[in-house]
Amino acid sequence: MKEIHWKNLVQIIEGKITKEPPVGFIIDSPWLPKWYGSSILDYYADPETWFNSNMQAIKEFPEVMFLPGFWAEFGMCTEPSAFGSKLVWSENDFPYPKRIGADPENIAGLLKPDVKSDGLLPFVINRMQRYEKRIKQNDCNIRFAVSRGPLNIGSFLFGMTDFLLALSVSPEEAQKGLATITDFVIDWLGLQFEKFRDIDGILILDDIVGFLGEPDFEMFVLPHLKRIYGTFNARVKFFHNDASGLICAKYLKEIGVNMFNFSFNHSINEIRSLAGDSVTLLGNIPPREILAMGSEEDVRTCVSQMIRSCDDHSGIIWSCGGGMAPDTPTGNIRAFIQAVREMQ
Repeated sequence: MKEIHWKNLVQIIEGKITKEPPVGFIIDSPWLPKWYGSSILDYYADPETWFNSNMQAIKEFPEVMFLPGFWAEFGMCTEPSAFGSKLVWSENDFPYPKRIGADPENIAGLLKPDVKSDGLLPFVINRMQRYEKRIKQNDCNIRFAVSRGPLNIGSFLFGMTDFLLALSVSPEEAQKGLATITDFVIDWLGLQFEKFRDIDGILILDDIVGFLGEPDFEMFVLPHLKRIYGTFNARVKFFHNDASGLICAKYLKEIGVNMFNFSFNHSINEIRSLAGDSVTLLGNIPPREILAMGSEEDVRTCVSQMIRSCDDHSGIIWSCGGGMAPDTPTGNIRAFIQAVREMQ
């Protein structure tokens, strides 16, 4: 992440006004490889492709705050790989982890992986270490420790339908399994903090929380997220859930989250009323239907409507409601930036 953007982000989190209206996007392998001109497999397998594509995005859009910045991920495979998931790769399709063989009702027997040795985790750390010097030479730093959240990981390990069913039919066993996964997430984030001293933010991504009603959220999500975010004394505590976010939004302050990326199906005013003024909001035009598939005029119109609809522009980083979608063209991103500048 560029140093100027990190400083701006911290200012926004602290309730200060930046010189220019902030624009930011979550970027990773769904968007970067094709935009850069590489295959998805090369993006994962070739560190130079990974580094150069991230650098190209920074150079192409110097105004944009890219989050988390130089994310050394392997799609959805990173965390499940540590638990023994079989990983399926192809040239230009997104990789995916197969569910492990255990019955979801036996989730209580899940064993915590060693984050220093298991799955793809050592490859993530190695890539970041190999490129940290070059990242710094380009006035950037590794600022975020990143992990998928406990429910997201559990859904990959046991299959989403069966995993969610297990929450209902075997709640005690599910809680034990989620506690193990939470311990793993804390270890994984902690290792990243240990290896990279410039980290001062955490990012947890978990869309599965959006599939739960409030009682289940309070039982299966709230205690685990509170423990994760409460473990780390980081200035930026970022949570991504671009499924339904109305339930989780009102618990963000209690969890310890101070920045939230949410679904475009919820208005910024709606999320603000639930989350309160202490949470910086990142959003929220449709990432696929408008930012990726719409015309440049569609993007400008949607951004203008988004900004006009907001009662208060403080504590907002203008973005889309989710990560940058595949096939999002350069022209549409420029149209987004231009529309924000013209509206301020």
